[in-house]
Amino acid sequence: MSVHPLELSGAYEIQLFRHSDERGTFFKPFQENVLKEAGLFFEVKESILSISAKNVIRGMHFQSEPNAQCKLVYCPQGAILDVILDIRPSSNSFGKFLAVELSAANGKSLYIPEGFAHGFMALEDNSITSYLMNKSYFPESDKGILWNSFGFEWPSEPSMMSPRDQSFPTLADALASGIL
Repeated sequence: MSVHPLELSGAYEIQLFRHSDERGTFFKPFQENVLKEAGLFFEVKESILSISAKNVIRGMHFQSEPNAQCKLVYCPQGAILDVILDIRPSSNSFGKFLAVELSAANGKSLYIPEGFAHGFMALEDNSITSYLMNKSYFPESDKGILWNSFGFEWPSEPSMMSPRDQSFPTLADALASGIL
């Protein structure tokens, strides 16, 4: 496992340890000691798995204070385009975003710090996305930003989205309303 900082402060791309042979592939999605060596102190409190059809978009989700979460996200089956958006109003990179392809083939993971909205588009049918979080889920802190309101150009129109994800406020409205 190796940890590489990204251009958005506090976000990291992680190359997971992997070994492949005639039996298949073995990988480690979490190695506390490697993260600590990189200055990331992450204790897993909750884990979630989603399975998505091609071109499904899920996001852009975050938990507000005092329950803001850090996430480790990886894709053990299929491929996703994982998108993170800095929603920290005091950050120099507020409103900036980046996208990283996470897949079973490339073995990449993302470390997403508190203060980021997160979403993804499945690039293949039956893509599995796994999330490890440092805090438990609190429904009253569950928030989101409208998927197409912050300047990111998704590779295609979504084939499906939840009504909830389609009803989130735009980034500008979320800032104006004080939910950020």
